[in-house]
Amino acid sequence: MKKALIFLLKVYKATATLVLVSLFGHGCKFTPTCSEYTWEAVERFGAFKGLGLGLRRFLRCHPFSKGYFDPVPETAKTNSL
Repeated sequence: MKKALIFLLKVYKATATLVLVSLFGHGCKFTPTCSEYTWEAVERFGAFKGLGLGLRRFLRCHPFSKGYFDPVPETAKTNSL
């Protein structure tokens, strides 16, 4: 599943990103981009945790966000009781 997700992220990066940039005139506000962030998170933490981190990153991207350098964390935080 991990390899399939990484393949889909590569396809998205190669196609959809170009279309969005041509339509809206700018790319991702964050460094690394959301797709690169998710790709690295899936590589580092696996499909489930990586997608969760990628989704959280995507939800931080909105018109009022300034964007900034936001690397994938070195270790995954876990919630404990």
